[in-house]
Amino acid sequence: MISAALLDTSFFLRFLNDEDPLFSNADNYFRFFLQSDIAMIISTISVAEYCVGGDLSELPLKILQILPFNLLHSKRTGELARIAFERRKKGELKISSRNIIPNDTKLFAQADCEKTINIYLSSDTESKKIFDQIKRETELKFQFVDLSVPYHETFSILPFIK
Repeated sequence: MISAALLDTSFFLRFLNDEDPLFSNADNYFRFFLQSDIAMIISTISVAEYCVGGDLSELPLKILQILPFNLLHSKRTGELARIAFERRKKGELKISSRNIIPNDTKLFAQADCEKTINIYLSSDTESKKIFDQIKRETELKFQFVDLSVPYHETFSILPFIK
């Protein structure tokens, strides 16, 4: 049973741009979560990332739960980042678009610490690589869901009829 999904910055970049190739997938996940009473959560970290190129008023904040980054998240971030940095140093983690990886591990830590979150929705393939390496070494209680996979395939249900 899914109770909540943490939506990362890449989700909102696609959801708020109807010309993006993944807009339809993002829109369908959003509708599915609404209809299924699955809480949609945005981290203050993702808000900050989004505001680099967008405006806070563009985000559907009335529908979202906002998750501040706290001390418990900080502790878990350190544990997860240590794994990612060690794997990168050993050559087991090769990521092209990041020199540093703290925001990925911060978001993963939030998803892992918050009892209600069991889905992390993202289209960020580099973030998925980091997740996979961390998951090899430690247990994470949430599922990484790739936005490029339609919601009905992810959840093995019939799609919306339009």
